[in-house]
Amino acid sequence: MEIVSENKVFGGRHIRYRHRSEVTDCEMTFAVFLPPFASKETPVPVLYWLSGLTCTDENFMQKAGAMALAAELGLAIVAPDTSPRGDDVPDDDNSDYDFGLGAGFYVDATESPWKKHYQMFSYTTEELPALIESELPVTKERAISGHSMGGHGALVIGLRQPTRFVSVSAFSPIANPMDCPWGKKAFAAYLGKDESKWQQYDASWLISQKQHSIPMLIEQGTNDQFLHEQLKPERLLAAAQKSNTPITLSMHEGYDHSYFFITTFIRNHLEFHASHLGLV
Repeated sequence: MEIVSENKVFGGRHIRYRHRSEVTDCEMTFAVFLPPFASKETPVPVLYWLSGLTCTDENFMQKAGAMALAAELGLAIVAPDTSPRGDDVPDDDNSDYDFGLGAGFYVDATESPWKKHYQMFSYTTEELPALIESELPVTKERAISGHSMGGHGALVIGLRQPTRFVSVSAFSPIANPMDCPWGKKAFAAYLGKDESKWQQYDASWLISQKQHSIPMLIEQGTNDQFLHEQLKPERLLAAAQKSNTPITLSMHEGYDHSYFFITTFIRNHLEFHASHLGLV
């Protein structure tokens, strides 16, 4: 791990790292916030944050206002990039923001040319946590959260790997990507045209199939410009009711898709995860 930059903040440290990933076959960058007393003698649990389309590791760390409370709670935050990057990593020919670089959708691609690098599910759930836990003063206790495309990723990961993550939350998640323009475009390219292969990356489908016990918190603004065409939280709620899976879905009047929304309610999410990580 190579340090790209380091800043002191709220008594803790914000560090950006670069490393060579075997899973994505390229260099990856991620950011970490370590609270003030994190050390080998007093390791701390981790909240993984997955960002949305066009974002990098920097968006959440700089805009969400999460580090003050994380410092008080004794909670580390890890923010990976949203896709593999580099000169050899394929991108969308049309340079569309919703596909290719910056839009990995947290899937393990099976189709060429994407499958060589776009292995974001395995990177996020296996390689990155293993690296973090071997090199930094953190425990194996993990929670996961995200926004938009990252909210989709967090929900899918939490539902599929409830023994690796104790809780999951999301802001404005793409709740039913199999049936929205963003998801259909990405899944068809990354996973192929067989829609049965898409199901394992669709939170609404996963919830509808069986009852899940992982605690889930979801926030959604009513003025979100992507609400009806892309996000469809009502599909997630219907799926949860079908399988009798408890989830908390809070609709907030007047809020949009931006980091103004995330900043307003990030405290709820940090406290939610802290309670399940045994910090409060």
